[in-house]
Amino acid sequence: MSRKQHRIGTTAAIAVALAALLLPGCAAASASGPQALDQVNIGYFPNLTHAPGLVADADGRFTERFGKLNVKVNTKSFSAGPDVIQAILSGSLDISYIGPNPTVTAYIQSHSDGIRVIAGSTSGGASLVVKPDITSVEQLRGKKLATPQLGNTQDIALRYWLKENGLNATQDGGGDVSIQPQQNSAAVQAFTAGSIDGAWVPEPFATRLVKAGGKVLVDEKSLWPDGKFVTTNVIARTTFVQQHPDAVRAFIEAHLDALDEIKADPTAAQAAAAAQIKKITEQEIPADVLKASWANLDFTADPLAATLKTSADHAAAVGLLPDKPSDGFAKLWDVTALNEALAARSQQKVTT
Repeated sequence: MSRKQHRIGTTAAIAVALAALLLPGCAAASASGPQALDQVNIGYFPNLTHAPGLVADADGRFTERFGKLNVKVNTKSFSAGPDVIQAILSGSLDISYIGPNPTVTAYIQSHSDGIRVIAGSTSGGASLVVKPDITSVEQLRGKKLATPQLGNTQDIALRYWLKENGLNATQDGGGDVSIQPQQNSAAVQAFTAGSIDGAWVPEPFATRLVKAGGKVLVDEKSLWPDGKFVTTNVIARTTFVQQHPDAVRAFIEAHLDALDEIKADPTAAQAAAAAQIKKITEQEIPADVLKASWANLDFTADPLAATLKTSADHAAAVGLLPDKPSDGFAKLWDVTALNEALAARSQQKVTT
């Protein structure tokens, strides 16, 4: 399947999901208040940038918190944001860890009604790693680079950075720099084989590329004020938030449990996250890669809302976000449950 066909297929799938979301009766259901719930579907990626979700699942935090509500927990792993959008908007996924650009896409495509950001998760942990003989952006002209998926968070970051430096990359792999979206593990293999010249990827894959002989040309945190930017936040279906507030609070408690564990015992948290990644991918993260990757990440419940809005501006600048929400993202964040849980733990509330 060509990249163009893949994009068409993804767009069509999302369109079907949106049609289901907006069917008569669905909108009314969103305002019908709390409803009974027997199971919850939670998504995350097998990346260290999704470590709070990995830790919460590996250590039974989700099961424990939802067990108090007699709700069964189903978790599912994804490889890139657009697939999560399809699952969320079709109703097959309730809550997910996800990057900022797919978050914006889901919000806009659902006319500001489909999703809400309910918490932050991760800042940092994404880099452009290239062959060691590439020392400047100009040397990328004519080169091949990888990102996880067209339109995902790292894909937007790379395209915008190239544009800011006078280079263009078309969505079909053409232009001054050829961007070839592929799964992160495949990008590491392609780099090792010499078929690509680098990749803009999240951890632990950025560190894996360095271990494979690459060097960091751009650490994304260097492009943001104070080095803070949203790499991962948590979204939920709007109808789920409205109909199941107790379940949202249960998720938030499990999420904060994981964040507290990461802060209190990072070594144990690293081991839990790595074990969960191995369970999903059947690939073990070497100890040195795990330690180096973890040092590039900052885990926080703060959704860093201002940086998400900036990411949306970047997506628009490279032609991957044709419209902006008429409400200016006014309804995107719902951190009511998060702030209630933070207050109960005597932790600082977040603002959006």
